[in-house]
Amino acid sequence: MPFCRVRCGYCDFNTYTPGEAGDGASSSYLTAVRSELDLAAREVGGRSVQSVFFGGGTPTWLPEPDLSGILTAIGERFDLTPDAEITTEANPETLTPEYLAALRGNGFTRISLGLQSVVPHVLRVLEREHSPQRGLDAARWASEAGFEHVSLDLIYGTPGESLDDWRASLDAVTRTPVDHVSAYSLIVEEGTRLAMQVRRGTVPMPDDDDLADKYLAAEEALAGLGFDNYEVSNWARPGGECRHNLAYWKGDDWWGIGPGAHSHVGGVRFWNRKHPRSYAQALSEGHSPALAREVLDDDQRRIERVLLELRLRDGLPLAVLTPTERARLASMGDLVELFGDRVRVARGARLLADGVIRDLLD
Repeated sequence: MPFCRVRCGYCDFNTYTPGEAGDGASSSYLTAVRSELDLAAREVGGRSVQSVFFGGGTPTWLPEPDLSGILTAIGERFDLTPDAEITTEANPETLTPEYLAALRGNGFTRISLGLQSVVPHVLRVLEREHSPQRGLDAARWASEAGFEHVSLDLIYGTPGESLDDWRASLDAVTRTPVDHVSAYSLIVEEGTRLAMQVRRGTVPMPDDDDLADKYLAAEEALAGLGFDNYEVSNWARPGGECRHNLAYWKGDDWWGIGPGAHSHVGGVRFWNRKHPRSYAQALSEGHSPALAREVLDDDQRRIERVLLELRLRDGLPLAVLTPTERARLASMGDLVELFGDRVRVARGARLLADGVIRDLLD
């Protein structure tokens, strides 16, 4: 869902405000989505669907009947398993108790709320519109609506954010009925308003040592609340892990619907045209919206498994590593953990994960 009412200054996602997308953008988007679902059904329609994830942009910018209507369209074309995980991302300012109750009644089981921070001056730097309380209220409303899983997205390392500010956001988790937290370090992406502010010296670049301290603070605080770090940037109470995200990390198959969406099916990766107009036009003319594709060979797929699965709590099967790589493990000391026939980056080395994996690979 590529639309947002406004674009946050740090965001480099494929998003468009109503003025940028043009009149009727949401209507043409909904028509195009159904056309791409028809295309996907022709290609992989015999397969069961175990999870659906509405990401953005702001999926909940759509009226609830339109958002739920996409889920209905998926169910009409695919075999949604009875226990399918149905997730939507949401910005708190778009939500009401009534909207959430309708989503839950129409089959959504999980919601991921873009809280980012509960500190007003941090939200201002990030150009988030919602108040701190609105995010906490939205989590409570989702729980009261009967959502099985409620997740908060947090960002640490915003210029001007102190360690106490970050701890305040972590403390807010205790005031919400959530079972999942994603915590990401702020990355200054080229082409964003934040990047321009950093170049001009208006705001400082996030400091790597500060980011490391805040990651460790997140691990300490969330572990104390019963959350386990099941992936580098994701913590969950038992049973609260996001199955859809784990499918990405484990290299499963998925079909991405919408402008700029990426897909991976049977070792083939492909991605759609980015602009909503060109995406919709291709489908209206009976063409695939895909812009390009790549076929991964066996070695590429193996390397990606190592890169991704070593970051998971469940780790990587040792059999995936070459004999040379397995021998190299012995010299890596407490940077890795061996358990049974699997290996993972040690919890204390998560901050060094990229380097650990680079040193391990042939």
